Amino acid sequence: MSQLDTTQGFVLTLICQERRGIVLAVSEFLMSEGCSIQESQQFVDRQGELFFMRVQFRTETEAKTIEELCTSFGRIAESLSIASWRLVDASVKPKILIMVSKYGHCLNDLLFRQSDGRLGAEVAAVVSNHPDLAQLADSYGIPFHHIPVTPDTKAAAERQLLELVDELDVDLVVLARYMQILSADLCKELEGRAINIHHSMLPSFKGARPYHQAYARGVKFTGATAHYVTQDLDEGPIIEQEVARVDHSMTAEEVTALGRDTECAALARAVRWHCDNRVLLHGRRTVVFS
Repeated sequence: MSQLDTTQGFVLTLICQERRGIVLAVSEFLMSEGCSIQESQQFVDRQGELFFMRVQFRTETEAKTIEELCTSFGRIAESLSIASWRLVDASVKPKILIMVSKYGHCLNDLLFRQSDGRLGAEVAAVVSNHPDLAQLADSYGIPFHHIPVTPDTKAAAERQLLELVDELDVDLVVLARYMQILSADLCKELEGRAINIHHSMLPSFKGARPYHQAYARGVKFTGATAHYVTQDLDEGPIIEQEVARVDHSMTAEEVTALGRDTECAALARAVRWHCDNRVLLHGRRTVVFS
């Protein structure tokens, strides 16, 4: 790998048992490598006695490669028994693959955010089990792949998806209202690198037209949940949630539009935070340094 420019930044994240001296050790490591801290956040889970940390920094002296920094910090991590840590080049935008069915609001929002630089990621492709949104993807210059799914072809379709993920070197798969249940094997394969969005009115309003169901019951709030994909349907570790108040004067269509706005907002923040290495995943929970 070639030398990195001195103005380039890095992000270090770690999870370990709480103990004295971790912040000092990280600070001394960065000072010894000629780096300056731009942002530092820590959290201690008192119940589990776990320490979470995210440090954003940049080199101030001679340029360093990511490999050199990882090797140096690896020695620090071993001495402190830090089992879970990650150091990345902050200038490298993760590649994401967006999966969608027929509802295009979340897809359109993510593609627009990429187009004006707010997403913090490169959209490598859009995959759908329907051809309806091909024109939308094409309008942003994003490759569109139609992979139909039936009960008989589900396994083959998921293999095709994984081949595409490998071929495009995808870092994150985003289910932007993809209305198919992923198999347990696929969930395991994408563990920690797939995000889903759904309305937050589950389990009360399941199935078709959930916002219309909620309207009929006179709900006063609507919302959305963005979470990591797991084998437990819609129950993965939560990254972000968004809520909005429903007014009694609203029509069912207005409640639906409001709900879709919350879906876009929650999903966009979750994707951005993941791509910025602000989400630390631990078991069924997340620590989000927003």
